[in-house]
Amino acid sequence: MTASVSAPDFSNSPTSTTPQFWTWRGFRICYRQQGNSGPAMVLVHGFGASMGHWRKNIPDWADFGQVYALDLLGFGNSHKPTPGLVIDYTFETWGDLVGDFCREVVGEPAFLIGNSIGCIVVMQTAVSYPDWVRGVVQLNCSLRLLHDKRRASQAWIKQVSAPILQNLLAIKPLGDFFFAQLATPKTVRKILLQAYRQEEAVSDELVELLLQPSRDRRASDVFVAFTRYSQGPLPEELLDQLPCPTFILWGEDDPWEPVQLGRQLANYAAVDAFVSLPGVGHCPQDEAPNEVNPRVRDWLQQQVQREANP
Repeated sequence: MTASVSAPDFSNSPTSTTPQFWTWRGFRICYRQQGNSGPAMVLVHGFGASMGHWRKNIPDWADFGQVYALDLLGFGNSHKPTPGLVIDYTFETWGDLVGDFCREVVGEPAFLIGNSIGCIVVMQTAVSYPDWVRGVVQLNCSLRLLHDKRRASQAWIKQVSAPILQNLLAIKPLGDFFFAQLATPKTVRKILLQAYRQEEAVSDELVELLLQPSRDRRASDVFVAFTRYSQGPLPEELLDQLPCPTFILWGEDDPWEPVQLGRQLANYAAVDAFVSLPGVGHCPQDEAPNEVNPRVRDWLQQQVQREANP
């Protein structure tokens, strides 16, 4: 990608309306909304991403529902308060944010759709705010393989190296330097080519979409805070408490969240269906929207019908 590539232009795209802002606990949260009737959907991105990661899904889903895509606190165009001073970047924090968003902005119970760590966020929301969540869709849920509770099952090198790296990143000059090495077009593209199976999906637009928020002066602090976060809920713990049905989609070629481990989540009672997608990586909604969009739409319509005819 050359320096002449600018931020993604949503102004003439059918995927977006004008960005809007909602104040949550004194912080500005950015979101977009499309669709005027039908079931409400709230889309939650993964780590390092933003609501633009749903640009290939929103138009289709807005044909039959009200779609809201937001930037979590610390990401995209939302506020990035300094971690630990006034707020912590945890799944409980983000779950509270999404729950309040459903109540104050959406104004009705919604279906929540997440990718990667966004799946943990939406499940946490459903557990904490069951009256505001109708169902959950998960796309390659983060298995949180570096969680403290999983450390004993990891290879000894990971058991030793992960805490050392986390402690080093806590030293601000080192954390800032590490982040600066990652937040370049070349490195972002290289990471995406690992996460995506279909190389043509890794476009200049996508690279810039992920890079643009990293230029915020506090983006490094948020990045380091989350990479050092090894506590909080595991997906299976939330699935065990989930008060609503969930549909799980999984790109089979995800290098970070192995599908063989993902399939184990299908054993929980809350899982209505588990579908794996061959030849797709960690972000199915962006890499294979033609496969994801109709499957999600069909499942949501089934849930609406089930609610109408229990």
